[in-house]
Amino acid sequence: MKGFQGTASYITSQALRDSVDVSVALGRPLLIKGEPGTGKTLLAHAIAEDLKKKILVWNVKSTTTAVQGLYVYDTVQRLHDSRFGDRDVADIRQYIQLGPLGRALTAPERVVLLIDEIDKADLEFPNDLLHELDRMSFTIPETGDSYEAKERPIVVITSNAEKELPDAFLRRCIFYYIDFPDAEMMQRILDVHFPALEEKLAKAALDRFYWIREFSGIKKKPSTSELVDWVQALLFGGIDPARIAEEMPFLGTLLKKPEDIRLVRERGLYRRKGAF
Repeated sequence: MKGFQGTASYITSQALRDSVDVSVALGRPLLIKGEPGTGKTLLAHAIAEDLKKKILVWNVKSTTTAVQGLYVYDTVQRLHDSRFGDRDVADIRQYIQLGPLGRALTAPERVVLLIDEIDKADLEFPNDLLHELDRMSFTIPETGDSYEAKERPIVVITSNAEKELPDAFLRRCIFYYIDFPDAEMMQRILDVHFPALEEKLAKAALDRFYWIREFSGIKKKPSTSELVDWVQALLFGGIDPARIAEEMPFLGTLLKKPEDIRLVRERGLYRRKGAF
């Protein structure tokens, strides 16, 4: 299988491509961290697109358990049918639904499994999850059915570092931290979204964007997706590049907290007055 190259819409570094390839070769989950807007979740979709694999997505919540990833037994529906329905409730299999992990392990060919925001779950969840991935098989006690994977899925796990993950879990993963794109990388990202973007507008927007991100006291720094939205708004509004530095139009597209907007506008005013 060819190595991961990224896609036309997902610009990545060689180091990240190498980490994906190592994860695939070793059959180890790829644990991805990075601040919001660095493309953690989109990475799995890019891998699936580039390697031409189906993707399954498991969005983790605070109540998520590893067993739910394998299958869910709908006892409520069975009880309802036993009282009001005309289905054969003795056939338990009709009330069993495979979860994302279960579907990945029973897929006829290799798939990409995205386990998104693993740090939202209970502390025991990561170790339970890897136990199931190591076994590459599972049994549904309610039916006695057993399944064994034909192909090991390509597993991408994202974390926002809301809580520490167990050491045992970390030891069994390939880890990569996606740094926030520098100006050169961000220019390449803008080129993908706006192939005909005027150079002066791109430079003015990037200068202001990184100027804002360097502020101390900003509660929510603008991310890549917010920059893309901002540039789209600037184009839609026909904003002259010269106005971007002075007025910072559509600032609410970049910043989502009133105190951040107030801080940036105040410092922008001081800057125009030559205070710094």
